[in-house]
Amino acid sequence: MKISPSLMCMDLARFQEQIAFIDQHADYFHIDIMDGHFVPNLTLSPFFVGQVKKLASKPLDCHLMVTRPQDYIGDLARAGADYITLHPETINGQAFRLIEEIRRHGMKVGLILNPETPVDAMKYYIHKADKITVMTVDPGFAGQPFIPEMLDKIAELKSWREREGLSFEIEIDGSCNQGTYRELMAAGADVFIVGTSGLFNHADNIGDAWQLMSEQILAARNEVMPHAKSA
Repeated sequence: MKISPSLMCMDLARFQEQIAFIDQHADYFHIDIMDGHFVPNLTLSPFFVGQVKKLASKPLDCHLMVTRPQDYIGDLARAGADYITLHPETINGQAFRLIEEIRRHGMKVGLILNPETPVDAMKYYIHKADKITVMTVDPGFAGQPFIPEMLDKIAELKSWREREGLSFEIEIDGSCNQGTYRELMAAGADVFIVGTSGLFNHADNIGDAWQLMSEQILAARNEVMPHAKSA
Protein backbone atom coordinates (compact mmCIF):
# COMPACT_ATOMS: atom_id res chain seq x y z
CA MET A 1 0.00 0.00 0.00
CA LYS A 2 1.07 3.55 -0.73
CA ILE A 3 0.54 6.15 2.00
CA SER A 4 -0.41 9.82 1.61
CA PRO A 5 -0.66 11.71 4.93
CA SER A 6 -3.25 14.49 4.99
CA LEU A 7 -1.44 17.64 6.06
CA MET A 8 -4.56 19.40 7.31
CA CYS A 9 -4.42 16.88 10.18
CA MET A 10 -0.75 17.39 11.07
CA ASP A 11 0.59 19.29 14.08
CA LEU A 12 1.50 22.67 12.61
CA ALA A 13 3.54 23.47 15.73
CA ARG A 14 5.87 20.65 14.57
CA PHE A 15 5.75 21.53 10.89
CA GLN A 16 9.41 21.05 9.98
CA GLU A 17 9.82 17.87 12.04
CA GLN A 18 6.70 16.20 10.67
CA ILE A 19 7.25 17.20 7.04
CA ALA A 20 10.83 15.90 7.18
CA PHE A 21 9.69 12.58 8.67
CA ILE A 22 6.82 12.12 6.24
CA ASP A 23 9.13 12.88 3.33
CA GLN A 24 11.33 9.95 4.38
CA HIS A 25 8.48 7.47 4.84
CA ALA A 26 5.38 8.35 2.79
CA ASP A 27 4.66 8.12 -0.94
CA TYR A 28 2.73 11.40 -1.29
CA PHE A 29 1.77 14.49 0.67
CA HIS A 30 -1.99 15.12 0.55
CA ILE A 31 -2.89 18.82 0.71
CA ASP A 32 -6.55 19.81 0.94
CA ILE A 33 -7.44 23.21 -0.48
CA MET A 34 -10.96 24.39 0.40
CA ASP A 35 -12.62 27.68 -0.49
CA GLY A 36 -15.56 27.83 1.92
CA HIS A 37 -17.99 27.50 -1.02
CA PHE A 38 -17.70 24.02 -2.51
CA VAL A 39 -17.37 22.77 1.07
CA PRO A 40 -18.20 24.81 4.20
CA ASN A 41 -14.63 25.08 5.43
CA LEU A 42 -11.34 26.81 4.68
CA THR A 43 -8.00 25.01 4.91
CA LEU A 44 -4.65 25.10 3.14
CA SER A 45 -3.46 27.33 0.32
CA PRO A 46 -0.89 27.65 -2.48
CA PHE A 47 1.31 29.50 0.02
CA PHE A 48 1.24 26.44 2.30
CA VAL A 49 2.15 24.24 -0.68
CA GLY A 50 5.18 26.42 -1.32
CA GLN A 51 6.32 26.07 2.29
CA VAL A 52 6.02 22.27 2.15
CA LYS A 53 7.91 22.20 -1.17
CA LYS A 54 10.95 23.76 0.52
CA LEU A 55 11.33 20.62 2.66
CA ALA A 56 9.74 17.86 0.59
CA SER A 57 10.98 15.62 -2.19
CA LYS A 58 7.90 13.35 -2.40
CA PRO A 59 5.02 14.43 -4.69
CA LEU A 60 2.61 17.07 -3.41
CA ASP A 61 -0.99 16.16 -4.26
CA CYS A 62 -3.35 19.12 -4.07
CA HIS A 63 -7.03 18.20 -3.68
CA LEU A 64 -9.13 21.12 -4.92
CA MET A 65 -12.38 21.31 -2.96
CA VAL A 66 -13.15 24.63 -4.61
CA THR A 67 -15.89 26.00 -6.84
CA ARG A 68 -13.48 27.48 -9.40
CA PRO A 69 -10.47 25.13 -9.76
CA GLN A 70 -9.30 27.12 -12.79
CA ASP A 71 -8.31 29.93 -10.40
CA TYR A 72 -5.79 27.71 -8.56
CA ILE A 73 -3.93 25.66 -11.16
CA GLY A 74 -1.31 28.25 -12.13
CA ASP A 75 -0.61 29.32 -8.54
CA LEU A 76 -0.24 25.71 -7.42
CA ALA A 77 2.10 24.91 -10.29
CA ARG A 78 4.31 27.84 -9.30
CA ALA A 79 4.20 26.73 -5.66
CA GLY A 80 5.53 23.30 -6.60
CA ALA A 81 2.48 21.03 -6.74
CA ASP A 82 2.98 17.69 -8.48
CA TYR A 83 -0.65 16.52 -8.72
CA ILE A 84 -3.89 18.45 -9.02
CA THR A 85 -6.95 16.44 -8.02
CA LEU A 86 -10.31 17.66 -9.34
CA HIS A 87 -14.00 17.00 -8.64
CA PRO A 88 -16.26 16.30 -11.64
CA GLU A 89 -18.88 18.51 -9.96
CA THR A 90 -16.64 21.56 -10.49
CA ILE A 91 -15.03 20.74 -13.86
CA ASN A 92 -17.77 19.32 -16.06
CA GLY A 93 -18.13 21.78 -18.93
CA GLN A 94 -14.38 22.48 -18.88
CA ALA A 95 -12.86 19.13 -17.88
CA PHE A 96 -10.75 18.57 -20.98
CA ARG A 97 -9.42 22.12 -20.95
CA LEU A 98 -8.44 21.98 -17.26
CA ILE A 99 -6.83 18.56 -17.58
CA GLU A 100 -4.73 19.80 -20.48
CA GLU A 101 -3.78 22.93 -18.54
CA ILE A 102 -2.55 20.77 -15.64
CA ARG A 103 -0.50 18.71 -18.09
CA ARG A 104 0.99 21.85 -19.69
CA HIS A 105 2.27 22.87 -16.28
CA GLY A 106 4.03 19.53 -15.96
CA MET A 107 1.74 18.17 -13.24
CA LYS A 108 -0.23 14.94 -13.02
CA VAL A 109 -4.02 14.68 -12.93
CA GLY A 110 -6.19 13.23 -10.20
CA LEU A 111 -9.97 12.90 -10.22
CA ILE A 112 -12.00 12.52 -7.05
CA LEU A 113 -15.51 11.27 -6.45
CA ASN A 114 -17.78 12.43 -3.65
CA PRO A 115 -19.75 9.60 -2.03
CA GLU A 116 -22.91 10.24 -4.06
CA THR A 117 -21.08 10.90 -7.36
CA PRO A 118 -21.08 7.90 -9.74
CA VAL A 119 -18.05 6.71 -11.68
CA ASP A 120 -19.99 7.48 -14.86
CA ALA A 121 -19.72 11.21 -14.08
CA MET A 122 -16.18 11.13 -15.46
CA LYS A 123 -16.50 8.31 -17.99
CA TYR A 124 -15.39 10.45 -20.97
CA TYR A 125 -12.13 11.57 -19.38
CA ILE A 126 -11.35 8.85 -16.82
CA HIS A 127 -8.63 7.59 -19.15
CA LYS A 128 -6.74 10.87 -18.69
CA ALA A 129 -6.32 10.40 -14.92
CA ASP A 130 -3.12 9.31 -13.19
CA LYS A 131 -5.09 8.49 -10.05
CA ILE A 132 -8.71 8.40 -8.97
CA THR A 133 -9.73 9.07 -5.40
CA VAL A 134 -12.86 7.76 -3.73
CA MET A 135 -14.23 9.88 -0.89
CA THR A 136 -15.43 7.49 1.78
CA VAL A 137 -16.77 10.39 3.88
CA ASP A 138 -18.54 13.59 2.86
CA PRO A 139 -15.85 16.16 1.93
CA GLY A 140 -14.78 19.12 4.01
CA PHE A 141 -14.12 17.90 7.55
CA ALA A 142 -11.76 15.43 9.25
CA GLY A 143 -12.94 12.69 11.57
CA GLN A 144 -16.19 11.63 9.89
CA PRO A 145 -17.54 8.05 9.94
CA PHE A 146 -16.78 5.70 7.06
CA ILE A 147 -19.47 5.20 4.39
CA PRO A 148 -19.42 1.44 3.63
CA GLU A 149 -21.34 1.80 0.35
CA MET A 150 -18.13 3.17 -1.16
CA LEU A 151 -16.55 -0.29 -1.18
CA ASP A 152 -18.68 -1.10 -4.22
CA LYS A 153 -17.39 2.04 -5.96
CA ILE A 154 -13.78 1.03 -5.32
CA ALA A 155 -14.46 -2.41 -6.79
CA GLU A 156 -16.20 -0.77 -9.77
CA LEU A 157 -13.14 1.39 -10.45
CA LYS A 158 -10.85 -1.61 -10.23
CA SER A 159 -13.01 -3.49 -12.74
CA TRP A 160 -13.16 -0.44 -15.02
CA ARG A 161 -9.37 -0.11 -14.94
CA GLU A 162 -8.88 -3.77 -15.83
CA ARG A 163 -11.54 -3.78 -18.53
CA GLU A 164 -10.20 -0.67 -20.29
CA GLY A 165 -6.50 -1.43 -19.78
CA LEU A 166 -5.92 1.76 -17.77
CA SER A 167 -3.25 2.38 -15.14
CA PHE A 168 -4.66 4.95 -12.68
CA GLU A 169 -4.08 4.36 -8.98
CA ILE A 170 -7.14 3.97 -6.78
CA GLU A 171 -6.81 6.18 -3.71
CA ILE A 172 -9.05 6.41 -0.64
CA ASP A 173 -9.81 9.66 1.19
CA GLY A 174 -11.71 9.48 4.46
CA SER A 175 -11.58 7.31 7.57
CA CYS A 176 -8.62 5.18 6.47
CA ASN A 177 -7.72 3.44 9.74
CA GLN A 178 -7.48 0.12 11.52
CA GLY A 179 -11.23 -0.39 11.25
CA THR A 180 -11.33 -0.05 7.45
CA TYR A 181 -7.92 -1.09 6.05
CA ARG A 182 -8.85 -4.72 5.40
CA GLU A 183 -12.09 -3.96 3.55
CA LEU A 184 -10.47 -1.20 1.50
CA MET A 185 -7.60 -3.43 0.42
CA ALA A 186 -9.95 -6.25 -0.46
CA ALA A 187 -12.04 -3.89 -2.61
CA GLY A 188 -9.01 -2.76 -4.62
CA ALA A 189 -7.44 0.29 -2.95
CA ASP A 190 -3.83 1.19 -3.87
CA VAL A 191 -3.27 4.36 -1.78
CA PHE A 192 -4.49 5.35 1.68
CA ILE A 193 -4.84 9.02 2.62
CA VAL A 194 -4.29 8.93 6.38
CA GLY A 195 -5.34 11.66 8.76
CA THR A 196 -6.37 11.87 12.39
CA SER A 197 -7.68 8.35 12.94
CA GLY A 198 -5.15 6.63 10.69
CA LEU A 199 -1.94 8.38 11.74
CA PHE A 200 -1.67 11.64 13.63
CA ASN A 201 -3.77 10.74 16.70
CA HIS A 202 -1.85 7.52 17.39
CA ALA A 203 0.95 9.25 19.32
CA ASP A 204 2.49 12.66 19.94
CA ASN A 205 5.70 11.54 18.24
CA ILE A 206 5.27 11.12 14.48
CA GLY A 207 7.68 8.19 14.42
CA ASP A 208 5.71 6.27 17.03
CA ALA A 209 2.45 7.09 15.26
CA TRP A 210 3.86 5.89 11.92
CA GLN A 211 5.08 2.62 13.44
CA LEU A 212 1.66 1.84 14.87
CA MET A 213 -0.05 2.69 11.58
CA SER A 214 2.39 0.47 9.67
CA GLU A 215 1.71 -2.46 11.99
CA GLN A 216 -2.04 -2.03 11.54
CA ILE A 217 -1.77 -1.91 7.74
CA LEU A 218 0.49 -4.97 7.68
CA ALA A 219 -1.92 -6.91 9.89
CA ALA A 220 -4.82 -5.98 7.60
CA ARG A 221 -2.85 -6.92 4.50
CA ASN A 222 -1.93 -10.29 5.97
CA GLU A 223 -5.65 -10.97 6.43
CA VAL A 224 -6.39 -10.06 2.81
CA MET A 225 -3.22 -11.64 1.34
CA PRO A 226 -1.93 -14.23 3.84
CA HIS A 227 1.28 -14.85 1.88
CA ALA A 228 2.40 -11.20 1.85
CA LYS A 229 5.93 -10.78 3.23
CA SER A 230 6.32 -7.07 3.90
CA ALA A 231 4.39 -3.85 4.46
